[in-house]
Amino acid sequence: MVIWAVKTTLEIPDPIFRRAKARAAERGQTLREFVTEALRAKLAGDREPQSSEPAWMAGFGKLRRLKAETARIQAAIDREFDVIEPEDRQ
Repeated sequence: MVIWAVKTTLEIPDPIFRRAKARAAERGQTLREFVTEALRAKLAGDREPQSSEPAWMAGFGKLRRLKAETARIQAAIDREFDVIEPEDRQ
């Protein structure tokens, strides 16, 4: 199997370049191998359907089912804080 390679020039922000270079070294890879692997992974992720919502929104509303329980616990906390202990009544 013949794999063709293309040389190109990319402008990468310096902090990202340094992190990528360091991570590649940690893994015993060349920067070329690291970038190729990262691009492969990114392109493989494109096969998944894209949501119109940003990824960070995925967790919102997941605990909605606990709203009543959260209110019950908060009420118990509020009741406890309304009680003045005898040693504090001076």
